Amino acid sequence: MNGPALPLPLPLPWASPLLQSKSSMESQPPQERSEQPTKEVPQVLVMKPPPLLTLFEDKFISPKFQLLKAWESTLPLDQFLTAYAGSVRAVLCSGASPITPHIIQLLPSLQLVVTASAGTNHIDLNECRRLGIAVTNAAGVFSDDAADAAVGLLIDVLRKISAADRFVRHRLWPATGDYPLGSKLGGKRVGIVGLGSIGSAVAKRLEAFGCTVLYNSRKPKPWAPYPFYSNVHELAVDSDALVVCCGLTPETRHMINRQVMVALGKQGIIVNVARGAIIDEKEMVECLVHGEIGGAGLDVFENEPNVPKELLELDNVVLSPHRAVFTPEGFMAACDLVVANLEAFFEHKPLLSPLIDE
Repeated sequence: MNGPALPLPLPLPWASPLLQSKSSMESQPPQERSEQPTKEVPQVLVMKPPPLLTLFEDKFISPKFQLLKAWESTLPLDQFLTAYAGSVRAVLCSGASPITPHIIQLLPSLQLVVTASAGTNHIDLNECRRLGIAVTNAAGVFSDDAADAAVGLLIDVLRKISAADRFVRHRLWPATGDYPLGSKLGGKRVGIVGLGSIGSAVAKRLEAFGCTVLYNSRKPKPWAPYPFYSNVHELAVDSDALVVCCGLTPETRHMINRQVMVALGKQGIIVNVARGAIIDEKEMVECLVHGEIGGAGLDVFENEPNVPKELLELDNVVLSPHRAVFTPEGFMAACDLVVANLEAFFEHKPLLSPLIDE
């Protein structure tokens, strides 16, 4: 799969620093020239900068690789990728730069896809698996932040914290008297949809609150001490709340449908810190508006950044702009993991967080 790099005309403002420095190297005395590295540093393609790179670009400085920044080029993306088709072995991507079969076809030397996010729905995993392209993600370093947010949303909905805040700020307390009672978290039966690293962290926190944890996953987790449900509808029947933590795939799209929500019941709460399309959003809005479920805590939506206007008017819904894992601590840890995966790849060492084994 590895072929020679295609030659490019020079100078170009976005060309590799190694290429740009060629003329300066030729002008150096022989003794100084011999001290220059003889082996080129490999390049990591970035089509669009993920938030990690935008905020912490200095963390991506490494002697093991250089970033090839396609977004800085004036060339159309397809032409840019074609120019580097023979040399690009690794790609750093995010939701803004999906790895599709077309992109993969333009990069015949591709061996590694690194995403700076926990989710991987922007990567064609089947195509990567078919071609033996390794994939890494950052789910592990974001688990605690996502779990904190999930439990926070659940408590907020149950105890009506955000709605009570608005009640006080709008000076309704003196005029209308006591605020309606909330409900306690302890003793609730909470079904976790997807017991991966994030779902497991949620379960650990809920246990500390005295909740009974149930879960649904693709298959039972031998290490999990919680009851397993192979059917999410049956999980909803036995739960007071559902916390969605699974990945978005063709199989999980709209998995939380009307039937599941009705089974959850009129007091039931839905929390989603995964991906918006796992829930049938249109049906969820109808269920909330007509009181068929008790409330929702939502960090993700089906058509971001657009949120159904009906949700904005409901006091039993808590909304967050897809920021469950966005903390400085989490981002720094994700930067370290991304760089470590890339350095391990170029040093022919095992990847730290492989999603698909090489």
